[in-house]
Amino acid sequence: MAKSKIFDVVIVGGGPSGSSAAYWLAKAGWSVCLVEKKTFPREKTCGDGLTPRSVHQLQEMGLTSVLAAKGHRYSGLRAFGFGASLELHWPEHPVFPNYGYTITRFNLDELVAQNAADNGAVVLTGLEALDLLEPTTPHDGALRGASGILAKEKSTGEIREIRGRYLIVADGQNSRIGRELGATRRRDWPMGMALRGYYTSNRHDEPWIDSHLDIRDSNGAVVPGYGWIFPLGDGRVNVGVGLLSTGGAWKGVNTTKLQEYFVAQTADAWGLNDESCCGPATGGRLPMGLSVGPHVGPNSITIGDAAGTVNPFNGEGIAYGYETGRFAASVIGEALLENDPKILHHYEEQLELAYGDYYKVARAFVRLISEPKILAACVGLGMRVEPLMRELLNIMANLMQNDRQGPSEIGYRALVRLADVIPDRAFDLLLGNEKVSA
Repeated sequence: MAKSKIFDVVIVGGGPSGSSAAYWLAKAGWSVCLVEKKTFPREKTCGDGLTPRSVHQLQEMGLTSVLAAKGHRYSGLRAFGFGASLELHWPEHPVFPNYGYTITRFNLDELVAQNAADNGAVVLTGLEALDLLEPTTPHDGALRGASGILAKEKSTGEIREIRGRYLIVADGQNSRIGRELGATRRRDWPMGMALRGYYTSNRHDEPWIDSHLDIRDSNGAVVPGYGWIFPLGDGRVNVGVGLLSTGGAWKGVNTTKLQEYFVAQTADAWGLNDESCCGPATGGRLPMGLSVGPHVGPNSITIGDAAGTVNPFNGEGIAYGYETGRFAASVIGEALLENDPKILHHYEEQLELAYGDYYKVARAFVRLISEPKILAACVGLGMRVEPLMRELLNIMANLMQNDRQGPSEIGYRALVRLADVIPDRAFDLLLGNEKVSA
């Protein structure tokens, strides 16, 4: 069994969150080992859309020119629903740009991981994390700790020890190492399910990403979710469907069939057919709204999808992967500097400050739209009031301004206050999903 030196930080997973953490730690001068089970470039199921929040984080990592060269820049969202359509530009913001990019994860993840390597991180690919090294005894309300991981070289079968003073878990929504540390998902909080495929289209370079807010099942009934078509600028479009749910509201929904229905509905407009299809659709489930926890142990932290950080409002995960990777790097860097692992608990505080109220509102939102009549009423009205939809876009993409008193900011603060006084269970009672006990 091969042994490695002891790194300051070992990171499991080379997606957005892991590569972000690796970049920020390596740039600060710490020794970092990033372990990724696949070899770049590699396919990853995703909508391939970067909102202004994602673009900002990539710019902060010094990837502005690379993103402009490799990605397709777009101006905003084109929304469709209940017989109406709107073109909604990304808003002007003091921090985030007023544009986004589309770029496949096949290309993007390699760029960000290589950027971490260029700044000093050791990036090991084709190395699958199998288990924890010397795990600590679990304590209530915290993850376990470990002195590193056992990993298998996929090309040779060799088992290696990768040791570190701190461990960051970024191995995605089905986090194997996260489960070993003791992370679990709250099943009453939102879960997403998504499926996407690629098609060639002569509209591949349009300046909008399309979102369809009234996707329907085989009986024509509206389901809680959305369909999308994202132009990639390389001759292809990314076409997919996403479902949002708590409490199993989409049990029995066949996502493959739903994808087929959505493609059929948009086929003529985009030239989608068997000849333009680039291959079978792929999909997966996404825990949302910080539904996976705890997030901190004696020397361990979970980030990105492994921490359930996907935004329930819109299914966006990339921005929150980059952001939580940066949060983790900051906290661990301070712990290393002060030689005090207790500082890791500041990470939970950062998550709460950044997302606590926002995800509380988002969880309530998902519960409400799980009721088809409420979904139809809200979206049907909103699609016919453009100023309202513009403000809702700001909220759903998390682009409010703290020092602004605009409609979206005022409305959002009102929703926070409402979510504070109405617990999650009350929404079940309101919607008739649960009976009041005598």
